[in-house]
Amino acid sequence: MKTLKSRLQKKIEASYVVQGEDILLYDKALELIKNACNLQLEEFNFIVFDEDSFNEQTVLDSLQTLPMGSDKKIVLLKNISKFGENFKKNLREYLKKPVESTCLVIFDFFNKFDFLISEKVSAKRMDNKSLEGIVRSELKSHNKTITDLACQKLLDACCNYYSLIHNELEKLYFCIDSEITEKDIENLVCKETEFTVFELTDALSKKDADKAVALLNLMDKDTKTFTLVLNHFRRLFFASISDKTDAELAALLGVKEYAITKARAISKNFTKLQLKNIYEMSNDVDFYIKNGQMQVENALYYLIFGILYC
Repeated sequence: MKTLKSRLQKKIEASYVVQGEDILLYDKALELIKNACNLQLEEFNFIVFDEDSFNEQTVLDSLQTLPMGSDKKIVLLKNISKFGENFKKNLREYLKKPVESTCLVIFDFFNKFDFLISEKVSAKRMDNKSLEGIVRSELKSHNKTITDLACQKLLDACCNYYSLIHNELEKLYFCIDSEITEKDIENLVCKETEFTVFELTDALSKKDADKAVALLNLMDKDTKTFTLVLNHFRRLFFASISDKTDAELAALLGVKEYAITKARAISKNFTKLQLKNIYEMSNDVDFYIKNGQMQVENALYYLIFGILYC
């Protein structure tokens, strides 16, 4: 992402595959590509396909048609997770001799388009130094500054997701007159518990004890957090044993389909027996809390260390 603007100034490629977990960076990448293409008459020259509208032949036909009243057109595939081998073959063939006026952009949250030789754009979370520079630059444009400790607290609270940092900065612009302090972050910035729980789940699946404990220390030790952790591991268990499709299981559990896709990926770091044991341990801990036999904070640490050493 950091080099995309300079790359676009040199050449607009036939296709871009955007991959990573920071949602807002997908939109930032698309904005840069649109600007570079100088897109005109978007109603004709910006064609979007998502899971609902995706049709393999229609996509291939759209890539071949010329723009209307514009030098370029953009075809966007937005997080498509299911397509056939024939589509893969035809898309590869198309990119060997692409239409020069068409720019294909693929939002690939599920990493399904690794088979393409395309220009890659990273939407992964950025490192502290890069994010700190962005934060200070955005604050400067609003005539505000931030202390070093406050900046680090902001990044930690948002788990280094630029999408979350951007939202919190929007709030801080209106609440703080000049310099943002550590106390301002503590009082005004929401800890993104759901994102932190996802990170915690991933750390536990990799047996990364240091990261798991550090993430748990960032979180509120309350019933909401415990419920989120509990639901994540229940989801992993069901994802590992179910033969239903991601969409079918998502509908049954009342979550988005990508949550099941990610759960299935993480569940591969455990055996089915381990997930069964974790599921049973989670239910036991839930029972202890509800019957006043264990405090929530103790239960969280008990569960986390139980998972690390299961």
